[in-house]
Amino acid sequence: MANSKSQKEQSLDRRILGMATGKTLRMAEFLLEDAELQALQDYANQVSIRRLGFNDHGPVHMRKVAINALAMADLMAKGNVKLSLEAEEIGSPEDSATALLLAAMLHDVGMSVGRQSHEMNSAILAAPIASRLLAAVYAESIEMQVILRSLVLECVEGHMATQRVHSLEAGIILIADGCDMEKGRSRIPMLLGNDPRAGDIHQYSAASIERVGIGPGERHPIRISVEMTESVGFFQVEEVLLQKIAVSPAKGYVELEARVVGQEPRRYLG
Repeated sequence: MANSKSQKEQSLDRRILGMATGKTLRMAEFLLEDAELQALQDYANQVSIRRLGFNDHGPVHMRKVAINALAMADLMAKGNVKLSLEAEEIGSPEDSATALLLAAMLHDVGMSVGRQSHEMNSAILAAPIASRLLAAVYAESIEMQVILRSLVLECVEGHMATQRVHSLEAGIILIADGCDMEKGRSRIPMLLGNDPRAGDIHQYSAASIERVGIGPGERHPIRISVEMTESVGFFQVEEVLLQKIAVSPAKGYVELEARVVGQEPRRYLG
């Protein structure tokens, strides 16, 4: 296990810091320098890749989900869509962004225990870290600490679509997690061995995904565009990403299309 951040992690850290302002930026600064969180993310990846043979569930993946979630929240705001905290008049867009960042950076730490029920183990491991960091960023308001901790745990527990979520924030985490399926995520486990095993279709499908773009839609605030080199990538789109979007409270704000490079796209949503 590495004791320091990779160049990729450092690059993603800079992107996150560049996307954040106010309390979200302060939370990002705390999160990205937190030794306990870094150790959990590193060990989660060790268990996921080397012990279990799954794809990346570590610090790079969680940072990418954070970037995806912050980008989606920004697109929702630009589309004049209020996330749940603002719509219910209990928080601001900045509060929602802070919760999204915290949830994304914690959502897979339960992989350090194992794959089964990892979202629930993630919530158990995330709760004290979320409490500690929220107390530092929201020292002036115990009420906001409680609200955001609960929202973060909803996002974490709901990211696998094994239980229903209700906030738009949790719905964004669901989709942001599903969007991290570019080929780099499956590269390491595919290099470790070639023996056939259950679940290989996910790795080979993900290996064909060249790019996942998140930008403004034509009729909805968010447009997700997936480009792949082989048609096997449609498995990843249809069995992972589309399934998560289907149960997300944010579904009505998303357009989704996918295509093999050089061919006409398949439009799924929007």
